[in-house]
Amino acid sequence: MPATLDDTYAEAFRSIYASVLITARDGYWLDRAVQASTGNASSAIMCDCEAGLERLVEPAETPDGRPGAVVQFHVPRFHKDREQRLERSLLVRVCQNVLTCPTTAAFNVLPATEKWFPLGRKVAYFGDGHQFKAERHGRRCWVVPILSGEFVIERRCGWSDGLMGGNLWFFGATADAALEAATRAATAARMPGVILPFPGGVASSGSKAGSKYKFAVASTFAEFCPTLRGKEGVTSRLPAGVASVQEIILDGADLPTLVKATQAAIAASRDTPGLLTISAGNYGGRLGKSFIYLYPEKQTG
Repeated sequence: MPATLDDTYAEAFRSIYASVLITARDGYWLDRAVQASTGNASSAIMCDCEAGLERLVEPAETPDGRPGAVVQFHVPRFHKDREQRLERSLLVRVCQNVLTCPTTAAFNVLPATEKWFPLGRKVAYFGDGHQFKAERHGRRCWVVPILSGEFVIERRCGWSDGLMGGNLWFFGATADAALEAATRAATAARMPGVILPFPGGVASSGSKAGSKYKFAVASTFAEFCPTLRGKEGVTSRLPAGVASVQEIILDGADLPTLVKATQAAIAASRDTPGLLTISAGNYGGRLGKSFIYLYPEKQTG
């Protein structure tokens, strides 16, 4: 039988984000650049941003005719200095992890007419005065001389409003069942406009806001930890028979995109053997105002 679907919703919250198209000589070096530039960016709880691979791009569709990958970088909109945070994350990650990766180049994805950062110019300062402006592949770029030749980066990097925190929880009768369901869901949710920032797209340690420790902003969700079931002081909220819970997190361009990805994830995972329930995490609207309902007929946005 298909897993039970909880009558609930995931609570997404607003972000601002940028997308960068990385190209490289071949898939090997492209993959290295993507992994490096999106590393240590699983959760805004402690990372400078949430980042991940959105999609691969065929050489016929990239400016320089080489293999490409679009990566997204998100920061929560509730930060007053959100624009500075996002620009700083982009600068550090592109300069230290793309420019340094053999054979790569970097191009803009989002419109850069009203909301944009001078990312190319700031990265180009690495050229120590030898950098120069040029049109490359029909784009206005900065060219930075480096030991291996040149690094080409588009002058402007556009940014836009987005969403963070879409999620699904998978309650398994076994640890293998929960992980298999989450893996299927993560694979199905990968589509244009969406990233899954956690390793492999799956979060094994879903958290709740707040902690008994004043210095921590988030902590383990004790009520859903199988090993804490029955412990004094913990009121378990796990359905009977659940041995393990896995989660996926979705960030993306807008609510319709995350809704589509969520439904694709549910459809791909619901028949996983040993999966008991699919649910989602929310805070009753205290964190975000964009609700992604598990039952699509309840979706209004």
